[in-house]
Amino acid sequence: MQYFPIFVDTQNINVLVVGAGEVAARKLALLVRTEAKITVIADKICDEVEELVKTHRVKLKPRLVNEDDIEGIQLLYLATADRKVNQQYAALATQNNILVNVVDSPEDCSFITPAIVDRGKLQIAVSGSGAAPVIAGLIRTKIESWLPQSVSQLIEFAANTRSSLKQTLNKSVGLRQFWYQFFNRNGFGFSEVTPDVFQQTLEQCNEALGTAVTKIYFIQSAQDISTLPISVLPILQQIDDVYFEDEVPQELNELIRRDATRNRFRTNQTYEFQSANVLVYATSCNLPNTIFLK
Repeated sequence: MQYFPIFVDTQNINVLVVGAGEVAARKLALLVRTEAKITVIADKICDEVEELVKTHRVKLKPRLVNEDDIEGIQLLYLATADRKVNQQYAALATQNNILVNVVDSPEDCSFITPAIVDRGKLQIAVSGSGAAPVIAGLIRTKIESWLPQSVSQLIEFAANTRSSLKQTLNKSVGLRQFWYQFFNRNGFGFSEVTPDVFQQTLEQCNEALGTAVTKIYFIQSAQDISTLPISVLPILQQIDDVYFEDEVPQELNELIRRDATRNRFRTNQTYEFQSANVLVYATSCNLPNTIFLK
């Protein structure tokens, strides 16, 4: 993995965009949706950039860039038509530990901007590591068409009810377990029935207290992970504990919930746990004298 995906808090970030042509305008149109402090430096400014400067908090300096301009900058976008200028300031930024993006020149970048799906507090980033931006854009379009616009309202609803949920949900029922049930019933959109679905899920979780069962799933170590059915993927994201006889391969680890606990086990022993969903990864589903207790 050459590029590590992260989301940066933009509240205290200073961003400099050098260049103000059509390409720079596209970058700027994304940046103005953040809370970053943005400065644009260019001697020639296109209409789109001028409009963005007028309607957003963007500082414009209509002149050529100089080396002093990058002082105090955390993110630098270079979008000039002069390749030598782009390379010069990319090298200077790297020397000063400033993250730099050079438009249409991945080899000069220390970061790249992915294709983005923006639904309020939900952001999805898709990247082809600079090698296939068209594919990343097409995948983004697919996600856009599938994901309801109201998912942003749903996330706001979940955030606003989180505090009260902690007070009303029985402590023996995990929050994650509740949210899985709620979202599976409600779907990814917000509607007038969403609060009712929330209340029904809460009541059913509390009523089911004491009757909950632990689900144990087995995957044999000889299983080709690439042949696992699609229906298994949501289950793997609900796994609380993984018990493995052999090391879990990377391709399977990528599918399992990242914060699930991993535990090596041996046969002829008893293991006790209290989680709702357990995955056992072993050479055989027949484990002699090995007992899993809830």
